[in-house]
Amino acid sequence: MDFEEFSLDRRLLTPLSHQGLTTATDIQRQAIPVAMQGKDMIASSKTGSGKTLAFLLPAMQRVLKQRALSKRDARVLILTPTRELAKQVYGQLRLLVAGTGVKASLIVGGENFNDQAKQLLKDPQFIVGTPGRIADHLTQRQIHLNGLEMLILDEADRMLDLGFADQLLQINRAADHRLRQTLLFSATLDNTDVSSIAQQLLKAPVRVSIGGANDEHTDITQRFYLSDNLDHKKALLKALLSEENITQMIVFTATRADTQTLADFITQLGLSSVALSGDMNQGNRNKIMDGFARGQQQVLVTTDIASRGLDLINVSHVVNFDMPKHAEEYVHRIGRTGRAGSKGSAISLVGPKDWENFQAVEAYLNQPISFDTVAELKAKFSGLKVAKKINQKGVSEKNQQTRATKVKASRPKSVNKTYLKGVDVGDAPMRRKPKAE
Repeated sequence: MDFEEFSLDRRLLTPLSHQGLTTATDIQRQAIPVAMQGKDMIASSKTGSGKTLAFLLPAMQRVLKQRALSKRDARVLILTPTRELAKQVYGQLRLLVAGTGVKASLIVGGENFNDQAKQLLKDPQFIVGTPGRIADHLTQRQIHLNGLEMLILDEADRMLDLGFADQLLQINRAADHRLRQTLLFSATLDNTDVSSIAQQLLKAPVRVSIGGANDEHTDITQRFYLSDNLDHKKALLKALLSEENITQMIVFTATRADTQTLADFITQLGLSSVALSGDMNQGNRNKIMDGFARGQQQVLVTTDIASRGLDLINVSHVVNFDMPKHAEEYVHRIGRTGRAGSKGSAISLVGPKDWENFQAVEAYLNQPISFDTVAELKAKFSGLKVAKKINQKGVSEKNQQTRATKVKASRPKSVNKTYLKGVDVGDAPMRRKPKAE
């Protein structure tokens, strides 16, 4: 389908043609007409399906074609769970606003707060940001959303996982008027938290779903290898890297501390490698991601901070050096390859400590998984004998019950709530800060 079938403003078609984008994906064909009619929408599609344009194009169309509700307030607010995804969306938005006179600002954590306040004084029509920092600017009255026309939540499930429900509700209250349109995108619609927040933020939404988050990705070859321990994983990785034709690769680890150690190991194997983790400041994170996107390194070793939203077209391989703790993250991790019709390869190393997480992934994908082997490196480990029942969130019921018992046992029988006001103890009011964006 040609983009002109959406009757888009000619100013939007020029930058799209420059990027070689002339046809619409399935999610764009279904979501764009709904959004252009001004209806609220809750949508899901598999990673790499082109959903960013599914909300950017209708938003740009509205700003270019319709009169603003307010001359000073932002017209479109786009929220993402992480700084990296916000930057990715902002980069695509900048291509669309070029030459139109439309102004856009990127407002994320980790950047200078006062510099952002100065940007907001220029009255941008678009704001792309993370919920924590947007809420901070709302509290300081540096963002006003009384005239907001479109609220777009990208990767809403991930925002809720990171603990931003309160910030989303604060933003909703600041722009709570009947003329606002809300678009919510999530990896899955079958999520209790997503359904709850959707009921509070959206009005009679249209549901759009293109495939399931756990549908098989036909453009990605997936392979699993059993391993005995850390040294065995490294030996397997070394052997696999020597056999693979790698353009660029992302390696996912379980902890921040492991990223640099593994990056150093891969560098010793002759591949240029760089580590990325959430404890780095935003400047360093930007520098690393920009360098990798430009092909300065072959391998990026990271945690789940880079599992969502990043459109890195040259990534030929993804390696799960450690299996993810949440089953749905597996889909997002491997979705960094095999994008936009390209073929990709996903390799997962499964040791004893990964077994329960592997079972959760197998249950989530709803298909049996077989293991490949590397000659002379066959694992002695063959899986744990007692299989645990895995729930939909990828947590074994046994561990879930154990955790609940420990929490209950640790609570004092009575708490002076006045004395402990604001203190995170027992059943006192809990005021936790959201995790780093």
